[in-house]
Amino acid sequence: MNRNRPKFKQILDAAVVVIAEHGYHSSQVSKIAKQAGVADGTIYLYFKNKEDILISLFQEKMGQFIERIQEDIQKEETASEKLFFLIQRHITFLSEDQHLAAVTQLELRQTNRDIRNQINEVLKGYLEIIDEILESGIESGEFQEELDARLARQMIFGTIDEVVTTWVMNEYKYDITKLIPKVHKLLLQGCKR
Repeated sequence: MNRNRPKFKQILDAAVVVIAEHGYHSSQVSKIAKQAGVADGTIYLYFKNKEDILISLFQEKMGQFIERIQEDIQKEETASEKLFFLIQRHITFLSEDQHLAAVTQLELRQTNRDIRNQINEVLKGYLEIIDEILESGIESGEFQEELDARLARQMIFGTIDEVVTTWVMNEYKYDITKLIPKVHKLLLQGCKR
């Protein structure tokens, strides 16, 4: 299976739309194939089943997002700037694709334990970025020396995640990007010296 082939991406993009609009459990492979403009059998050239599509979707979309953040965040100098960049990129990334936001915030949480475990593997890279921001802030003296980094990581990820989930649950009725400075200020206050 070549994940760089156009049909692989085409199927994943179609899966995002179908799962967001119908829910994971009501999204048949045939609906995904129709949305992608391919035959049902073509799906099985790239994926074992619907679970594999969901896992691959998260691995591809979030994996690429995490890679870009890891590269770009190095350009920021202070831990505060890095934290702002992380919040901004996370919220902006999902605000630009409401279907993907619905899938990541709602549908992935309703899946079985095996799927969630594989998704958690992808999330480790994201959490490591938060750890690096916290460590750099503690080392530079920007953040409290006694800061509980594990708790702070949970606070940062949980806050950003909940802000996006609430926006999705409210059917995207407001401009979520306007919350970026407020979220940054709130999280920064919890970490600062």
